[in-house]
Amino acid sequence: MRVAIIGTRGYPYVYGGYETFVKEMGERLAERGVEITVYCHAPLFKHKPKQVNGIKLVYIPCVETKSLSQLTNSFLSMVHACFSKADVIFVVNSANGPFGVLPKLFGKPSAINVDGLEWLRPKWKGLGARYYRFASRLATKLYDQLITDSDEMQKIYLEEFDAPSKMIAYGANQRGSSDSTLIEKWNLEKDSYYLIVGRLIPDNNADLIVDGFVKSNSKRKLVIVGDVPYHDRFAQQMKSIPDERLVFTGYVRDPEELASLYHNCFAYFHGHEYGGTNPAMLKALGYGCAILALNTRFNKEMLQDGEYGWYFEKNTQSVKQIVESSELVPEKMKSLRESSHEGLVQKYDWDFVTDEYERLFKKLCKRKIKEKKLVEIGVG
Repeated sequence: MRVAIIGTRGYPYVYGGYETFVKEMGERLAERGVEITVYCHAPLFKHKPKQVNGIKLVYIPCVETKSLSQLTNSFLSMVHACFSKADVIFVVNSANGPFGVLPKLFGKPSAINVDGLEWLRPKWKGLGARYYRFASRLATKLYDQLITDSDEMQKIYLEEFDAPSKMIAYGANQRGSSDSTLIEKWNLEKDSYYLIVGRLIPDNNADLIVDGFVKSNSKRKLVIVGDVPYHDRFAQQMKSIPDERLVFTGYVRDPEELASLYHNCFAYFHGHEYGGTNPAMLKALGYGCAILALNTRFNKEMLQDGEYGWYFEKNTQSVKQIVESSELVPEKMKSLRESSHEGLVQKYDWDFVTDEYERLFKKLCKRKIKEKKLVEIGVG
């Protein structure tokens, strides 16, 4: 079975949710004998090997702008995949919804993982938001299989588009220890800081968390890991806040350093609002963090209605209160850290996730073979 994967930055470019997903799922499928081809954004790769870890790589150009890089790369990748020997075309990102018409025309089975509520995200205002809603609707009609990554997202696609989907979550790896000396790079000590990990964009509410934290009486620090790959007023405003407790690390690409930051934080803040199963939250569970999350239906699902974390509302006062409340009960924060691994139930296990995708891809292949035989019988 040959599977083409389209819509990510590529492999092994792992700083991102989709890319981590492709690494974990793709490598496992390759080990099982499935031929995996990942389409990559050519400008992101200085070196362009044809194969890494058993995964075939195709480098496709794109228009290098914030709005067009993904769409142009995915369109050209889809054209290439349709002329390839791929048995199944697997696409991520609902922005690629309209391109589902191509595998239909070429008779290629296809599936799309639509991810989050892109049309509601602040970064896609106006035309961008309208396009995402249009593209998401088309994704429900043009691909052979629609995939959502959480139970709540599955419900939303039924509510919004009357579209049933297969729910397959993302996975996480449990990790029990790390080198605690690595955080000394930022003058940090164990339990001396809160942590945020994610792009500095409005969708993730880092500004809300920073504002609430600054207004709190905490003596700890707030470490913000992440950035944006372009000059951005929103990110610059946060970085210019005059408070010595704020530590902006930028991108942390060393996985050992990132693991150490997760492992040794007092609590992990999660402000993501519009996605389903969030990879950064899963990492926090896997690394043993006490989690303070924005109160959304998705975060409630992941933390199992408060069993593995606390919630704050979308306002500065609520953030301030949860900071000050958590510091009054350090023993409860410790208890959350000790039990967080248990939140990685079966649906968040990478081997289980891979099993689900392998079954789905085989089912699509069998359906195509069956349809072909029916056509031949009809013709005969």
